[in-house]
Order: sequence, then structure tokens, then C-alpha cells
Amino acid sequence: MDTERTALQLRLIADTVEAAEAAGAQVWLRGGWAMDFFLGRPTRDHEDLDWFTWAADASRLAAELLRRGHRPLPGPPPDRQLDFVRDGVESQFALLDRDRAGRVVVAGGPWAGEPWPDGMLDAPPASLGAVRCPIVSPAAQIEIKRMTPVWVPGLPRRPKDAEDIARLEAALRARNGLPR
Repeated sequence: MDTERTALQLRLIADTVEAAEAAGAQVWLRGGWAMDFFLGRPTRDHEDLDWFTWAADASRLAAELLRRGHRPLPGPPPDRQLDFVRDGVESQFALLDRDRAGRVVVAGGPWAGEPWPDGMLDAPPASLGAVRCPIVSPAAQIEIKRMTPVWVPGLPRRPKDAEDIARLEAALRARNGLPR
């Protein structure tokens, strides 16, 4: 594992949480880093930082990230996701909304209004070392990693996703007193 890159990414996670607080925005770490925060330890190298934020908070969050030295990257349309880079590390912020029933849904693009997993934002913040961060629930992480190739046909299943699912399922079984 690249310990220098891991340390840099942890600093950027902490900075992003601080930026969100300063902007009055909410963020939730998702992807491999959310798994690592849930497990309380880094498990592998990560290419980037994946986040969720409310579409209504996106402009305030973006302004604060820019103020802190993050630079915008081209990517998906800004009604779906905001992409930034700082110190060579990319951060992607997928945008969320709520539907009339109060469910968390995709904010924009061709899947606008499609629901995310129930309870996705209900996990308590988690810590990794001195960094504390809101995370997507482990059950939602598992569902997202399992379903993304189904939701987005043509997107290949990745070995790291299967490994992450196995780690999360083992940790959930252990927390519930079940055999690993």
C-alpha cells in the first residue's frame, strides 16, 4: 500500500469534511474509502475520493473547495456530479435529491429521480485515525457495488468491488455476532 498517498488522501478527506461544514453543506464518503472508514483501517490503495452531497448544497460546497485550492475537472454534467482535483487526487461528488415521498434519489441526468438504497445516509460518522467522516451505510455500499453493473449496462464488474463486498459482509456478520 502506498502510505504517502493514503496519508494525503486522508488529509484531503478531513479537508473536504471541514469545507462542507464551512459551506453549510452535507457530504458522505462513498466507495472504497467509506468501507475503510467503516472498518477503521485502510485496506487497499484508492484511486480517488468518492462522495455524495445534496444538489442544493453543491454550489456552496464547490465555492468552498475552490477557495481551499481544489480545481474543477471536466466530467459528467454538473446537474449529476462535480469533479475536482487537489494535490493530484481526484474527488467526485455525486449529487442527491429527495423525491416527493422523501426518498434519496439521483439528482439529475438520465437517472434523475431514481432511488438510492434505503437507509444509505443513516450510518453514523466513522473514524479512521484522527479523521472523522460521514459515510454511506455499509449495507448501501454493498448494494451499490453489486448493482452498479446492472444499473449501468456495459460497466464491468471489478475484482476490487467483489473484494470490498466480501470485507463489508464479513465485518457486518462479525458486528452481529455471526460467523465470518
